[in-house]
Amino acid sequence: MRRTLLVLLTGAFLVSALQCDAQIFRKKKKVNKSTSAENTAEPDKILYDKAIEDVRRGRHEVGRLNLQTLINTYPDSEYLAKAKLSIADSFFKESGKANMTQAIQAYKDFVIFFPFMKEAAYAQLQVAMAHYRQMEKPDRDRTEARAAEDEFQTYLQKYPNDPLEGKAEQHLREVQEVLAEGDFRVGYYYYLKGDKKAAEFRLKGVARRYPLYSKADRALWMLGQIWEGTERKEFASNYYAQIVRNYPLSPLVPDAKGRLKALGAPVPQPDPKAVAWMTAEQNAPRPRTSLVRKPLGFFKTRPGQELQVASRVGKPTLEPESDTSAGVDILAGGDQTRKTGTGTGIVATVTPGGSSGTAGAAENVAATTDGSAPGSEAPADPNAPPAAADSANGGGTEAAATVEGTPKTDAAAGTAHPGDAAKADAAPAQDSAQNGIKDDKKKESTSKKKKGLRKIVPW
Repeated sequence: MRRTLLVLLTGAFLVSALQCDAQIFRKKKKVNKSTSAENTAEPDKILYDKAIEDVRRGRHEVGRLNLQTLINTYPDSEYLAKAKLSIADSFFKESGKANMTQAIQAYKDFVIFFPFMKEAAYAQLQVAMAHYRQMEKPDRDRTEARAAEDEFQTYLQKYPNDPLEGKAEQHLREVQEVLAEGDFRVGYYYYLKGDKKAAEFRLKGVARRYPLYSKADRALWMLGQIWEGTERKEFASNYYAQIVRNYPLSPLVPDAKGRLKALGAPVPQPDPKAVAWMTAEQNAPRPRTSLVRKPLGFFKTRPGQELQVASRVGKPTLEPESDTSAGVDILAGGDQTRKTGTGTGIVATVTPGGSSGTAGAAENVAATTDGSAPGSEAPADPNAPPAAADSANGGGTEAAATVEGTPKTDAAAGTAHPGDAAKADAAPAQDSAQNGIKDDKKKESTSKKKKGLRKIVPW
């Protein structure tokens, strides 16, 4: 029995050894990699995946180079649109002023070339987010804030059912809070200074355009105070009524009701929708800044407190701001002011030798050399003869010709005086005398230079 087991074990050991030797000495078959199952991916996909991996690891320039190679080498690839969008995302992730500018342009190009793709809404939102990230405080440059407002409004109007609509609305509310805060600060400055007209213009724009602004009730209160100090107190009651009706939970409501009663105006009932909106605003969670980070906010250019107090509920304003703002005083030349939207500006056209007069909205001002004001006419001499009077009224234009091609600007000089010919003859002689004086001065200066050189270099 033992011998049988020993023989069986020995045989099994020999068989296994022979198989191992066969596997060791057997040659591996060559596999054609071009036709293998592992190499079924397209070359454009391989290039795209490699570029995306580079961007993910922070090698943005290498990734963008590979993506650009994909676009140039495979113009009909299915990854063409994704490559363009990935280039824009790479610029956006790298951040910086120059990179953000490149990202905005790349996103806009994607929206233009691929308007019907679902990624077009994402590209439009990224354009707005690029401006949003560069937005500064309310008292600084507002270019990026206004651009962000325009782009967010465009996104919400073009893609109303997009999944990212809620995010865009919240960012738009924050942007409009920053813009409204800037106008409110300017209006408040004019209000304290006592310039009622300028303060009324700024505050009225804030209250009308940004109803979700956190200080809209204060703007309405100051407008009521401004109009209450004038003769037209009915306008003040209108603003007080808006506080009671549209901002029923505001701390200024009791004072507004008191002013309405003092003015003899009816006190309106609060709007139920406004009550629900302000209740939701009070219960909405808001981010808080720690005590350690609060002092650092003075050294940052981005808004901080404004983003925290911005509204969390309600539809933001989607209408773009109009280019024409009626009532704005614009300083024109000659210390003349005009208001946009009403009337036309005064255009002064200087015409040498022309008659002064207005045609339509333009005013032709004759060039003067005697120190008189432009556009003023010298009164005609009542003792002048009829011929002289006719020439002063415009009949003697030929007699008003000037000597030696220089236009004569005296409006009352319609007749020739006896001394004009003598003056004309004396002019060339006077010019020659002046030229002679200049030549003498030049000779004198050159002689002085020569004497000075002789003192320095005697030979």
